Amino acid sequence: MNFKPIPNKFEYLNWQEIESIAKDKRSTVIWPFGAVEQHGPHLPLATDSIFVDEIISEVFKLFSSDIPLKKLPTQYIGFSPEHKAFAGTISLSSNLLISIIKEVGVQLCDMGFKRLILINAHGGQISLLNTAARELRSCAPNLSILPCFLWSGVDGLSKLLSKEELENGLHASLAETSLMLDLKPELVGDDRPCDIYEEQIPEGWSLEGNAPTAWLTEDISRSGVIGDSRGANAKLGNDLKNLLISHWYRMIMNLMKSDWPN
Repeated sequence: MNFKPIPNKFEYLNWQEIESIAKDKRSTVIWPFGAVEQHGPHLPLATDSIFVDEIISEVFKLFSSDIPLKKLPTQYIGFSPEHKAFAGTISLSSNLLISIIKEVGVQLCDMGFKRLILINAHGGQISLLNTAARELRSCAPNLSILPCFLWSGVDGLSKLLSKEELENGLHASLAETSLMLDLKPELVGDDRPCDIYEEQIPEGWSLEGNAPTAWLTEDISRSGVIGDSRGANAKLGNDLKNLLISHWYRMIMNLMKSDWPN
């Protein structure tokens, strides 16, 4: 049987294919990042990793197989110290994760790849990946690095989610529960926790935003949920999924049509 593996998975290609792809002036690697951390009593530990892996895999289906765009295996374990008080959370140190990104990135650069997209679905490591990207760029000046957050800049979220959910549904809340009900319903438990942080924060300050605090989950939640998962449903999850796929297809296509940087 002449079996040809999935063409967009970096690890399924042979060295000659990688060598050829890397020579393309638009050669790009996508590296998804998630986490293995508690997501309340109703969602799996790998929630963020599942989200980014599933969404990017669906995005790839919209591209032709000859595009010089390949996907590294998803980095499931990330930087999650805020959730360590809850069983199941596994967190790498910030130094270790930055070192991993730098070592892999430098090797991709040495192969000849031009661009590396770090697409991350765990809100707790946004700043860390930004830092890692800057450090990697200083080590590999010929490689453009684009650190992205799966949920950032997605037009249309405000039409699907309330202002309260967008601002305070920080973890395992309505959006994440609904999306998992669409993607992997068999992994979703029956509980629908509502754990909203109600302690008064000094005016101008917030859990996240322009003047955030470095909170730990046990400071603000007993269940591990930050927000309200009641009302979660697969229809909303499907709408969110399609919105995310459309957004990232458009963003990546815009990049792949471009010769940037020359």
